[in-house]
Amino acid sequence: MRIAIIGAGAVGSILAARLTEAGEEVTLVGRDDQVRALNGKALTVKGASGVKTVAVRAEVRLSAGHDVVVFATKTQDLPEAIQFNREYLGRGSLLTTQNGVRADGVLAKHFDRDRLLSSVVMFGASYTKPGEVTFNFDGCVILGRPFRRPSTEDAELRAIAAAMGRAFEVKVADDITAMKHLKLFVNFNNCIPALIGQPMQTTFADIDLCRLSVMLLKEGVGVVRSAGIQMASLPGFPEERISALVSLPIDQAAGILSKTLTGLSQEPLYGSILQSILRGKSSEIDFINGEIVQIADRSGATAPLNRRVVDMVHEVEKKSRFLSVDDVKQAFALR
Repeated sequence: MRIAIIGAGAVGSILAARLTEAGEEVTLVGRDDQVRALNGKALTVKGASGVKTVAVRAEVRLSAGHDVVVFATKTQDLPEAIQFNREYLGRGSLLTTQNGVRADGVLAKHFDRDRLLSSVVMFGASYTKPGEVTFNFDGCVILGRPFRRPSTEDAELRAIAAAMGRAFEVKVADDITAMKHLKLFVNFNNCIPALIGQPMQTTFADIDLCRLSVMLLKEGVGVVRSAGIQMASLPGFPEERISALVSLPIDQAAGILSKTLTGLSQEPLYGSILQSILRGKSSEIDFINGEIVQIADRSGATAPLNRRVVDMVHEVEKKSRFLSVDDVKQAFALR
């Protein structure tokens, strides 16, 4: 299968490396500096099992049609990626991988909905520099149709799942959008490391910052429930886990969160929002915690904590200066 991946960051690079190793015909589309690094040598993948290099074909713009084009940019970069590569997006399936729930709607403004596939990526990766990526932990890839339920006769989806399945554990979901709403809360903690510029392991060793994370989660889950939005369990992450966590006393929940997040990876785990800020790019905060703010605005609810954290992350982006831990605690009355 001819697979193009637009976006040579963490997720796109891991997808390209694993699919190339599995024997698929892969083209990775990235920025000039990324393509120079990849074509100059090979993609370096670091992880707990060591370091390896994978020769990945790379180009700055699509130069041919493909059976499937995977969009692995951030949601805010999708319109530009579509426009830049539009000449060769007229055929084949189009697959989103973005965090949050709005990427499918962005593509639907430009393409026939029947061509669209969506995914939830459960592995963890960090982009370090052009041509180099860290594979923090393994996990499956969940595929689905964002605007209709997949059928047993969906040959296109089955073929893509088979190709992806040569490189990852792949599952096909009946309701990928409900799963993406749960994944929203898997990524909800990313905002706090982004405020202080520290990896998750350091951030969530501080129990007060774990309390803040629980406060944001409680508010976010409450907003989603009050809006009547459905969430569906993810493989290895049942919906009941979030429900149980937000129902616990805050100190107990914070302790569980600290133990979980400090043990996720042996390598420093920065989270998607902080990774963007470290590269001088705009982050996806508007599509994670900011999604809760939007849902609250639409449904007549309130989300003051998540609104505040979104504003604070934008301030960090604007000033290119991280906050101190004490500043964060003071802003949320944690001390």
